[in-house]
Amino acid sequence: MADTGLLAHQRQAMIAEMVRRSGAVRVAELVDQLGVSDMTVRRDLDALERSGVVKKVHGGAVAASDTAIDEPGFEAKSGLESAAKAAVAEAAATLVEPGSVIAVAAGTTAYAVAARLLHIPRLTVVTNSLPVAELVRSAGDEHGTGAPSLLLTGGSPTPSAALVGPLADQAVRSLHVDLLILGAHGVSEKAGLTTPNLAEAQTNRALVASARRVAVVADHTKWGVVALSGFAALDEIDVFVTDSALNTQARAALTEAVGELVVAPVAGA
Repeated sequence: MADTGLLAHQRQAMIAEMVRRSGAVRVAELVDQLGVSDMTVRRDLDALERSGVVKKVHGGAVAASDTAIDEPGFEAKSGLESAAKAAVAEAAATLVEPGSVIAVAAGTTAYAVAARLLHIPRLTVVTNSLPVAELVRSAGDEHGTGAPSLLLTGGSPTPSAALVGPLADQAVRSLHVDLLILGAHGVSEKAGLTTPNLAEAQTNRALVASARRVAVVADHTKWGVVALSGFAALDEIDVFVTDSALNTQARAALTEAVGELVVAPVAGA
């Protein structure tokens, strides 16, 4: 690792600009790009957080903004909490049975679940997520009839690559699915599941209503976050899948409220 010789304020200015452009950065990427140690990067992120420029998360940082109304893009969120998302996705995939009709909502954790469903026989995937639709479509091109059937709702895209609005809502309300895989921007005991996007909340409500069972996939960083619009209460959730970094108090609240709590161990944690 070559030292770039940058002063602290120069490094921090570069980090701030990277966060402004992409919405998020990872520590490992900053170590490579800036040519400094992991410890130095973390000190820089501490300084930027104190200045109100970023908000530190596990493995990196995101732009500091009002989480109630800010909606990061799909790409900005996809690299965060990757180990936790993988653990949650592996556990959630075991809930899916061959021959079932599965709805997969938008979001990076739900996408990670979808990536683990491509070889389940006779599966039908309903989604309002553009990345999930492309994932399933590509699997069909590669594997032919062995891949899941795809049903993509209509609608208008959000920054998180979700199709929402009246067309999406109408399509979803006409369906009955066996299992819904659903993510959330935030989860709390009182507010339930929330999102910054009002239209996405409405479409998510329609998805919940269409499902015989609802499985929520959310890593530990989502707990305690309350965004602008709620779309489901905790007692509407049949299975809540999270990772082992979730704190004891949150686990107790979820155990009391949801049908089943699944806590997935994170590799290397």
